[in-house]
Amino acid sequence: MESYFVHPSAIVDEDVIIGEGTKIWHFSHVQSRARIGSNCVFGQNVYVGNNVTIGDFCKVQNNVSIYEGVILEDYVFCGPSMVFTNVLKPRCKYPQVRSDCYVETVVGEGASLGANCTIVCGNRVGKHAFVGAGAVVIRDVPDYGLVLGNPARLVGWVSETGDRLEFKEDMTAICPASGKKYIIESGQVHESTTDQQ
Repeated sequence: MESYFVHPSAIVDEDVIIGEGTKIWHFSHVQSRARIGSNCVFGQNVYVGNNVTIGDFCKVQNNVSIYEGVILEDYVFCGPSMVFTNVLKPRCKYPQVRSDCYVETVVGEGASLGANCTIVCGNRVGKHAFVGAGAVVIRDVPDYGLVLGNPARLVGWVSETGDRLEFKEDMTAICPASGKKYIIESGQVHESTTDQQ
């Protein structure tokens, strides 16, 4: 007996690995050689392309297409109708439909991609970053970065829980939800290893 759920209207091609507890809902399609982790949820009308790698505990909302070249690490949230691309210069007259044409896009652990945002291929979204609804990402997003707009611009920082971080003069901030301490060093945010305040 399979340890995951696929709705009868969904299609899963051959040579696909799906982890325990994952749920794939109505009218979705998972293509061959996709690798999906455990305890993921795929909403209605989700497409997962050939050779895509998806980590554990990811949530992909309705109407999202994850094309070949995209890698989702653990705990990634893909909001409704957000968009990935995988070719930088698409031309119908000059088709680019081979794996070596696709440009890799990595979404780091715990990142959230808001509804209707677009991630242009070749850019990395850092761990625990937050891409706002409708944003268009054309450059890398740093770990814990909050980006908004078109083109997406860094407007602040968020904690692992997604709460806005307010940094003090000493370049530290405390997450209001978890109490974890964060620090800015050389323009990058990371969780502090020193005692919480």
